[in-house]
Amino acid sequence: MITKQFVTTLFQGAYIQRWNDKLRPTEISEIDKHAHKLVIAYLIGRHHEQHAPVLWKAVIEGSVFEYLAKIVLTDIKAPVLSAIRNDRAQYKTLLSFVCGELEPTLEAVDKTLPHRFSSYFQQEDDTLEKRILSAASTMASAWEFDIIERTDPHGYEMAQIRSELSVRLASYRDIAGAQAVLESDRIQRFINIVGQLRFQTRWAHVHRIPKTSVLMHCYFVAVVSYFFSLQLNACDRRTYNNTFAGLFHDLAEVLTRDIIAPVKRATEGLRDLIVEYEKEQMEKIVYPLLPEFLHPEIRRFTTVEAQNAVLLEGVAKEVAVETIDQRYNENRYDPLDGEVVKAADELAAYIESTEAIRNGCISEKFQEAKTLIKEKYQEKTIGRIDLGALYSQ
Repeated sequence: MITKQFVTTLFQGAYIQRWNDKLRPTEISEIDKHAHKLVIAYLIGRHHEQHAPVLWKAVIEGSVFEYLAKIVLTDIKAPVLSAIRNDRAQYKTLLSFVCGELEPTLEAVDKTLPHRFSSYFQQEDDTLEKRILSAASTMASAWEFDIIERTDPHGYEMAQIRSELSVRLASYRDIAGAQAVLESDRIQRFINIVGQLRFQTRWAHVHRIPKTSVLMHCYFVAVVSYFFSLQLNACDRRTYNNTFAGLFHDLAEVLTRDIIAPVKRATEGLRDLIVEYEKEQMEKIVYPLLPEFLHPEIRRFTTVEAQNAVLLEGVAKEVAVETIDQRYNENRYDPLDGEVVKAADELAAYIESTEAIRNGCISEKFQEAKTLIKEKYQEKTIGRIDLGALYSQ
């Protein structure tokens, strides 16, 4: 069962700043990097599936494990971490420390999770799924470095970092999906658009510590949706759908920014107008950057709106989560729990409010949001997910 300690730990990446020894024009957080990385891993994996299957649970869980490890290790520079990995005794000691720090939190979620976590880092790095994540990580880091390099092009280590990133990117070209992503100008433009969500701040109308971007919020929702799916004993396709619906659910905000709920409610029909505008702009700007085989899936992920649905003979049918559990929890029905994604979305807002209050931000908006969300879920269950128990912790 997901615990408050686990989701609070997930949020800690918002405090960790990357490239903090370099001149940066903007803050670059650890959770933003991992969000961007999972988007890129999705693109690599989906392109690679045109040639060979991808184990998506391994990609998703690997992303989470690598992120959690970074929370413990903070921003250790890549060359230092690489040197430690090459020393087996030192790496084993470091891994033992990381596992020890996270074990109580992981075990409270699932007793098998600490073992899965430690096993992941003890495995060889040559599996397809690990290499997809590694390629995506390098691409996300290169995207960040492009910004930093323009700010201080002749700074210390700049030429060396650029050279090392180029070598690492070239080493992934044997992965068909990575090659496709690297060579496509349109896909690169899509990655840039997603990257803009790093700069869009949630709760922009109030002072808050830490500030969170739309992209880091999406990653939080994706990870929570993944673990909610495991609680539901969801089939692989359902788990995949819920996770990536969480990751992409606010993608359209790159076109409209994060419009707060009170503004959407202020004028009758304004919400519908915004939704229609988002759909129109997605069709005009975003979908042309993606190959057509991804359009139906991204369209589904970005318009989920708390609807639980299965596909029956190619037609979407709205059903309850409990009905999916009983009748449609199979890959062939392509199930998606919009209600689960929405619950993860609002849990993210609850944690953001809680952290802001804990850090001394006194706006009544945070207490109001925290109270309303808790009241909504304090007696609610979704299938096997006891949200009331989570909010009572």
